[in-house]
Amino acid sequence: MDLWLLPFLSLAGIAAGWLNVMAGGGSMISVLTMVFLGIPGPLANGTFRVAIVVQNITAVTSFRRRGFSDFRLSFSLAMAASAGAIGGAMIGVNLSGPWFNRVLGAVMILVLILMATGGNGQASAQDDDQPSPARNLVAGHLLMIVAGIWGGFIQIGVGFLLMPILSRVMGIDLVRVNMHKVFIVLVYTCSALAVFASQSQVLWSAGLALALGHAVGAWLGVRSSVLVGDVLIKRVFMLAIIALVIKLIFFS
Repeated sequence: MDLWLLPFLSLAGIAAGWLNVMAGGGSMISVLTMVFLGIPGPLANGTFRVAIVVQNITAVTSFRRRGFSDFRLSFSLAMAASAGAIGGAMIGVNLSGPWFNRVLGAVMILVLILMATGGNGQASAQDDDQPSPARNLVAGHLLMIVAGIWGGFIQIGVGFLLMPILSRVMGIDLVRVNMHKVFIVLVYTCSALAVFASQSQVLWSAGLALALGHAVGAWLGVRSSVLVGDVLIKRVFMLAIIALVIKLIFFS
């Protein structure tokens, strides 16, 4: 793609990284931007994994510096998710362009519903700061495999799966839900990225431009305690998603 377009990807990545760390669904901004810049959907699906890796390295480091880390549990959950992610990525690389666009459109409709109903389990830094022991470890790890399949396949909206598993099934307080989430996504995305790269479905220049923005957004997201103007942000975001859904489903 033209070099002059790369700064636009970095700007989009800032918003995407911030939303991904705070709740989820921010990756739609990255994919939306790449699709409207002319990058085919399947190639965009592989490319933005570069940004997800960098974003979550930044987020994990930032959480640790603020005293939030439990690498033993995070790593075991991440290994379960990685097992599913490899299979999901193999499905993703074999999905043709028009079918990928339709699946992406359906996913975005689902995410719109979750956003509209408040089903994202959003956490902020002002939630309960007291650690709570995780429960239902077996169920949590099994569900991580399922979430990993989805994350490896399309990644978008995986936060809406991970956060309920961690908070509602495993009983982890919401601040540490985000702490675990970014570590899990980091590890399994490395596995998925390897699959996409092996099939030449990664545009590295675009991925690195996105990664720069995602890193900044993740840094801001970890430090954000309150979503400023979140109602307006969600409305504009949802309108953009609706426009992309119409394009993907009816004009692919």
